[in-house]
Amino acid sequence: MASSGSNSHVLTYEGCNFLRQRLVLATLSNRPVKIKKIRSKDANPGVQDFEASFIRLLDRITNGSRIEVNETGTTVYYQPGLLHGGKIEHDCNEQRAIGYYLEALICLAPFTKEPLHATLRGVTNDQVDVSVDYLKATCLPLLQQFGLIANLDLKITKRGAAPEGGGEVIFTCPNPRKLRPVKITDFGKIKRIRGWAFATRVSPQTANRIVESARGVLNRCLTDIYIYTDHRKGQQGGKSPGFGLTLVAETTTGVMLGSEAVSRPKGADGDPTVPEDLGRGASKLLLEEIYRGGCVDSVNQSIALLFMALGDQDVSKAVLGPLTPYTIQFLRHLQDFFKVMFKIETLKADDDTELCTGADKIQLTCIGVGYTNLSKKTS
Repeated sequence: MASSGSNSHVLTYEGCNFLRQRLVLATLSNRPVKIKKIRSKDANPGVQDFEASFIRLLDRITNGSRIEVNETGTTVYYQPGLLHGGKIEHDCNEQRAIGYYLEALICLAPFTKEPLHATLRGVTNDQVDVSVDYLKATCLPLLQQFGLIANLDLKITKRGAAPEGGGEVIFTCPNPRKLRPVKITDFGKIKRIRGWAFATRVSPQTANRIVESARGVLNRCLTDIYIYTDHRKGQQGGKSPGFGLTLVAETTTGVMLGSEAVSRPKGADGDPTVPEDLGRGASKLLLEEIYRGGCVDSVNQSIALLFMALGDQDVSKAVLGPLTPYTIQFLRHLQDFFKVMFKIETLKADDDTELCTGADKIQLTCIGVGYTNLSKKTS
């Protein structure tokens, strides 16, 4: 819960949950934040290595930030500086995938002084965080709806499976003066499914086995299915063996819904992953995501809501599937940092509308705060 400290301007929180959300929103709102009791009762208390790496990334993208961590690492004080952007490089901690860091960069990139050109190194695919493939396939098309079109790209130059990584991605993003308000309410119908099966430092046949098993499930639902295989070896394949599958269903209105599955890391407890099981598992997860529905997939809900809240001073509207716990907390944080509240309406699945096939949907409406990129150079 948020509370006001001795200085009413400083937002105070407790615990390690949602640390990323709090630091990203603090940076955008330029409000100092103090987070206390971070794993204070754990055997290994305080900020973990991957969180320290994330804080260093924020320091790199901003200019003049003040970060204070106490001796035990259980309290962090963060006073954000100006979002500078430009060309940055960062070695992500291997405890978390590049997606953990990239999601935060995507939230910040449109508001930097210089257009962002970020090179991130580390784990590209693991079982914990969203993969770079998933973000490229689902998040980038979403950003384009807010007016981020020119020079928006995510290149995977090297793959790196968990635990040792060795992957590299390059993310570039424009910095418009304002974000465009959106109305993302028309789901349309599923027209095609695309996928990417990757294999690094294992037999190239592994990717083909994944594709075959995934098609075995999906071919019953749709005929327009194409799954690419991406086998990399040597430097391009990172330091650890691994394989996985990312699937994306595209609708007639351009909505992207995705799912993914990744093999168990080398040396992890439990039975090794079987490619056929992984392919079937990812396919079933995609069908579940389609059932949940909504015009934004469950992973990107918070990014869509952030850009709606910070958009031009006009009405933005989006229909989402059931909100994830992460998104619910994000809505609370948006109210803390920006005083933005959404009008939330439930659209029942038994309503007589095409929109409400599958699970119940939620329509969120807000008026943007008119967040303007004042530091952007005027041409």
